[in-house]
Amino acid sequence: MTKLSKETCSACEIGAPLVPHHQQFELLNELDGWIIDSSDISKLIKEFKLNNYEQSIRFANLIATLAESQDHHPKITLEWGSVSIEWWSHKIKGLHMNDFICAAKSDEIFNAL
Repeated sequence: MTKLSKETCSACEIGAPLVPHHQQFELLNELDGWIIDSSDISKLIKEFKLNNYEQSIRFANLIATLAESQDHHPKITLEWGSVSIEWWSHKIKGLHMNDFICAAKSDEIFNAL
């Protein structure tokens, strides 16, 4: 369990600060296998490999439950044996601390499967 996974998301309003670039890479080091895609809006992205479709659905549903509990919602792409997750903050069009918190929580959920 990482320090990030123990934190709770805060309300992210328009005008909330983006995580500075240098801090993004420091926080990324606390995560397992996540990348930052900055091709358009900066996003945290990871593909999780699972054993079958049923397990993929279960994991996607657990992430949806996490998203609701944190009031922070990712893009979830579900395929046979794979779930890709993209966390970013829509209102501020980039990475907020909430994204790193939810990425860490996503890893924790996956590791508990």
